[in-house]
Amino acid sequence: MSEQLKFIVEQLNKEPFRMNFNLITFDSQEPMQLLQILNDVLAEIDPKQAVDIREEMPEQTVKRMSSMLGMLKYKPPATLSDVSSFRLGLVTGSKPVVHPILHWLLQRLPELKKRAYLARFLVKLEVPAEFLQDDVISDTYHQYEELVEGFKTYHKECEHLRSSGFSTAEIRRDINAMEEEKEQLIKRVERLTKRVESVSNHQRMLEQARQLRVEKEREESLMHQKQEQKNQLFQAEQRLLRLQQQLQDLRQAAADATPESLMKRLEEEIKINSYMVTEKLPKELEGMRRTVQYMQKVASEPAMGQADLQEVENKIKEVDSQINQLIEKRMMRNDPMDDKLTLYRQQASIIIRKKESKAEELQEAREELAAAEKELKQRGSQGQGSQGEKVIRGDELKRLVAKLRSKGTAYKKKKQEIAELRAEYGVLQRTEEILKRRHDTVQQKLQTVEAEKGISGYSDTQEELERVSAIKSGLDEKKGRTLDDMSEMVKKLNSMIAEKKSALAPIIKELRSLRQRRGELNQEYEEKKAQYESCAAGLESNRSKLEQEVKALREEMAQKENRYHYINAMSEIIELQIQRAAEEMKAYVSSDPLEKKKAIREVYMKNIAEQELLGKKLREEQKLVRESHSANMEQMKMWRDLEQLMECKKQCFIRAQSQVSIGQIIQEGGEDRLVL
Repeated sequence: MSEQLKFIVEQLNKEPFRMNFNLITFDSQEPMQLLQILNDVLAEIDPKQAVDIREEMPEQTVKRMSSMLGMLKYKPPATLSDVSSFRLGLVTGSKPVVHPILHWLLQRLPELKKRAYLARFLVKLEVPAEFLQDDVISDTYHQYEELVEGFKTYHKECEHLRSSGFSTAEIRRDINAMEEEKEQLIKRVERLTKRVESVSNHQRMLEQARQLRVEKEREESLMHQKQEQKNQLFQAEQRLLRLQQQLQDLRQAAADATPESLMKRLEEEIKINSYMVTEKLPKELEGMRRTVQYMQKVASEPAMGQADLQEVENKIKEVDSQINQLIEKRMMRNDPMDDKLTLYRQQASIIIRKKESKAEELQEAREELAAAEKELKQRGSQGQGSQGEKVIRGDELKRLVAKLRSKGTAYKKKKQEIAELRAEYGVLQRTEEILKRRHDTVQQKLQTVEAEKGISGYSDTQEELERVSAIKSGLDEKKGRTLDDMSEMVKKLNSMIAEKKSALAPIIKELRSLRQRRGELNQEYEEKKAQYESCAAGLESNRSKLEQEVKALREEMAQKENRYHYINAMSEIIELQIQRAAEEMKAYVSSDPLEKKKAIREVYMKNIAEQELLGKKLREEQKLVRESHSANMEQMKMWRDLEQLMECKKQCFIRAQSQVSIGQIIQEGGEDRLVL
């Protein structure tokens, strides 16, 4: 608790709070002051929370703070798991409630600011379902949801740009470098212009060079257009192939689409979906719930030490040993009934596993199909928007720009390093030359002094003697150390050999008797092994014969069962068809008009008559539209002419008002006259 208070005080004394607390003054704060400090921290996260709690009702304060903490995903401590006690502590400004909240908020201040900012736009408004029945409200709500999704996309792009390494300093440096290159190019152009001016007919040569450049640019544009047209042609051919394949698939589907095949396909889909809904998904949901409960239980428990971990491992070992003992007891019991049922259990478990694996493969295939369809739709929309050009996606463009920028900066850095190394190499060369000259002058002076004193070559002889003496002393020391180490090592090895011999003597005696015993056991083992192999071969041959017989009988039984189920199902289907035909015949032959109306023939005849009436009515409406089309078009053209005439008058009037009056306009009898 003291560490928690210390952390809270340190954070409150920093920017942007600067409250100048110490542990004593902070601990002596009143409940109302504690709540105001908590409100100030929340106001730093979300400016909408900046209110004076003395001017607010306690219920409103608690409701506002609770909703804010819920939006920030704050979880109360385990001691305050009850919501009522947490609310009561928040109302009264209790330290055990407020201090953990402050500690949690101050630990994650930047993250919570971002979450509060996003919550302003991502927390959706709750609209009752009965209000959404209105078309205007429903359209507005859909637009609101689309705007929320668009905000998510733009926010992700913004975060990606921030984390991609772009900075204004780098951009400024690039701009400065480009300006320098521009100035260098301008100077170079000026130098070349001055050099060319001295050549005769330079204007004519410049004009021809300009025309050559224009023709090359035109050739490049034509090549680009040619490549674009090739791409468009290739895309059109690919689209034609896709459409032909779709048409062929649709024709094959229409040719094979009999009512029986459709019913069979629908029944298979219903079986698969019912299995997914009733068996697979509930199992996965239950497994996830158990995992979440286990994780919550682990998170709620205190941290475990080494002793607790050792105790848990011991319990696991005990439970494993008990399981092994139960398995051994069950195997020793060897109930024949269990042996018969074991095979069926294994087959059932294998079938269940295959069923689950196929369901997972189906789910993965559906997800891949949905993802592929979504990607295809996006590619199609992008292709239509770009009119056949190759589309470079935003992420690819950003990666390309970042790659080029990084290469440019790396090239500039390496270039600068090479220049620095060349400069340093020149300095070092100059230093080496100076030192060599100084050394030569000193040697010459020394030789002249030695010649004057009559001891020429004394310095060289002295250096050689010192070097030889140093080498000799090093070799002597190394030889002495080597001899001492070898003598000590020999003594140690002799003592160790004697100790090992004395320790191994009783073991060697015991080993001789054990070798004799091993020879006897090997002989007995070979005899028993021969007996076992002969017995096992006989049993194995009998077992293989029995397995073949059992396999043949099981296959025959499975075939009979399949035949029985097939015949039973066909008989039920035929009975239902006969019953349905009898009911239809009874309804069709019956004199009761109500019964006749229930017949399928009457229902279809009624539907055909209604559709014929509807087609007749639509044809009449089409005839009326065709007859009035020319008159309506002429009237629309007249209205457009009138609109243009009025617009022209409006422009003339505005132009007359804006200019200086040079006359007077008189309007009489629908005519305008200008009097100067």
